[in-house]
Amino acid sequence: MDHITSLPILDLSHLDSDQHRPSFLRQLSAAARDVGFFYLINHGVDAALSQRLQHLSRAFFALPEEEKLRVAMVHSPHFRGYNRAGSELTRSQPDWREQFDIGAERVPLTVAAGDPGWRRLQGPNQWPTALPELKPVLLAWQQAMTAMSLRLLRAFATALALPEEAFDALYGDKPNEHIKLIRYPGQSHQTGNQGVGAHKDSGFLSFLLQDEQRGLQVEVEPDNWIDARPLPGAFVVNIGELLELATNGYLRATVHRVVSPPENQERLSIAFFLGAQLDAVVPVFELPQALAHLAHGPASDPQNPLLRDVGWNYLKGRLRSHPDVAERHYGDLRLSSRD
Repeated sequence: MDHITSLPILDLSHLDSDQHRPSFLRQLSAAARDVGFFYLINHGVDAALSQRLQHLSRAFFALPEEEKLRVAMVHSPHFRGYNRAGSELTRSQPDWREQFDIGAERVPLTVAAGDPGWRRLQGPNQWPTALPELKPVLLAWQQAMTAMSLRLLRAFATALALPEEAFDALYGDKPNEHIKLIRYPGQSHQTGNQGVGAHKDSGFLSFLLQDEQRGLQVEVEPDNWIDARPLPGAFVVNIGELLELATNGYLRATVHRVVSPPENQERLSIAFFLGAQLDAVVPVFELPQALAHLAHGPASDPQNPLLRDVGWNYLKGRLRSHPDVAERHYGDLRLSSRD
């Protein structure tokens, strides 16, 4: 593999072209295996909708603090809502970003004594009454992102010489659609530069809509970090640990981080995470021999081991990241046997 200095660029419109489709699938497989990150252009998500969401995201973060705290995540057992900068932890260190999390807008599941704790994760979002136009735009963007990402996931199956619908059963009619609106305030070098600490994403696929301010960095090789510079009209896409697990390590979940903007500047990004439905158990798919011999098993973080049970894996990550929500809504759980 050549020394990597920038992320590859993939054109999703080529998936519909008889001429370009084989080349696109080869590029997809190579990018996901060698780097784990790539830019996706011509993805079909309406640019005006994304721009409208960016505008409303800035409006949300500009609300008075008391309005944002009305929808604080600590009020939600489903881990939905607003967090101040420094509230979320990555590897036990605070991330310097304020953010607003939403998931699929669904009714809560009935939870009886003895039911798995992850059943509490499904439920409604919190919405700011001071910015009512945010909800319809966010949900429309979520729907567009889900359709596009499931299309890309089917392309992954094809690229891996699996049936196109190989991953469909993991999603059913309730994929885990998680969105974060994120604002990174500037920091001086004296106070630190951790916007988000180094980590891997835990789901299947992640998509990032960036503004013009750089900050995302990818560890393409050990101790070799490159900037994922903003590319207008593109999403930055990366592989999550569950997709690495499902391919026995053939595909690569790559460590990444966000460096805070300089003092007196800020960065806005919007992240979409596609995960399997909560009651799914991720199998290891049987790849053709030509690919299987290149798979060396998933590289699980010993401090945060990966679980095949999607609900438990997702809940474990949420409890680690948001100890205040864990204390209020999950204090009765004992996860040591699963952790």
